[in-house]
Amino acid sequence: MIARQYILRFSALFLLFFIFSCSQKNSSTNNVSYFESPETGDVVKSGNQIALKVSFSDPLIDSVQYFVDTTKVKTVKDTAAIQVSTAQLAMGSRLITAKIFRKGVEEDATTNVVLVSSHRPEQYGYKIVKTFPHHTDVYTEGLEYHDGFLYESAGDYGKSRLIKETLDGKIVQQIPLDKQYFGEGITVIGDKIIQLTYKAKIGFEYDKKTFKLLKTFPYNHADEGWGLCFNGDVIYNTDGSNRIFMLDKNSYLAKGAIEVYDDQGPVTNLNELEWIDGKLYANIYEKEIVAIINPKTGEVEAYINLAGLPHAPVADVNNDVLNGIAYDAKGKRLFVTGKNWDKLFQIELVKKTS
Repeated sequence: MIARQYILRFSALFLLFFIFSCSQKNSSTNNVSYFESPETGDVVKSGNQIALKVSFSDPLIDSVQYFVDTTKVKTVKDTAAIQVSTAQLAMGSRLITAKIFRKGVEEDATTNVVLVSSHRPEQYGYKIVKTFPHHTDVYTEGLEYHDGFLYESAGDYGKSRLIKETLDGKIVQQIPLDKQYFGEGITVIGDKIIQLTYKAKIGFEYDKKTFKLLKTFPYNHADEGWGLCFNGDVIYNTDGSNRIFMLDKNSYLAKGAIEVYDDQGPVTNLNELEWIDGKLYANIYEKEIVAIINPKTGEVEAYINLAGLPHAPVADVNNDVLNGIAYDAKGKRLFVTGKNWDKLFQIELVKKTS
């Protein structure tokens, strides 16, 4: 009986505490600070100012710290609206936070904007300088030029392999992948080559000289592996979205990403990559277009229209697509090809004036 009375008293006290807590919570949620401007998801052109205006739950504040993502951009002692420049910010969704301090208590208000390019990308065409043979049984997923040779990753299940060849089409070395793997992008890092797989979530590390498989590594930061390139410090990696991941050159683990936008919005289907003179060149899958991208901001600075490159028809018309960019840094030569194309082209860019 005593135990039952104790339980009843405890239950009553718990119920009162719960009701009190809920009333306190409801009271506080009706009295919070929030951003009046910008509204969540507002699209802002790069370089423009963002007007930050917060509706404060209590105007008697000690200070307010404003952040864009994790970077503090301004600290103020009043509740007036402020202006923040977007000139140095990366493209894409940027989180904006106001940390409000009063009497030792902190309150946060958040919103976000989507930053897009304020410039129409420059437009380039091309001039064919020279034409080389290309193997029509190679479903090109990755292409690199080093030390006088092309290194190519062929995709498709049961046909995937890593190839070393001369510009005149002579295969000097190759190694097949197990039929369970669909080979994707490759890049050369010193005396090693790394190669991605499409959906298996692993990559391969090879000895560049012997093509001996040194190890496999996990690929867990994206659902699919697409393109790769290396700038001497950072590996860049696409997954078919508008993101380009930055991977550690030793561990191959992701350590960040940029989002790619032009003046119209996100640019998706980014595929094969090449690093050329400080810029990222990205093939846009199923289009005869290569985007030239600022690697710091993700802004598309230019497009190369490669429509009309002359090649023999591909049996699978649905996969008769441009895919393959390689650059000879010493000779300043740019090469492009496509999946199962019979030709590889050395091209020069021609800037369009209108």
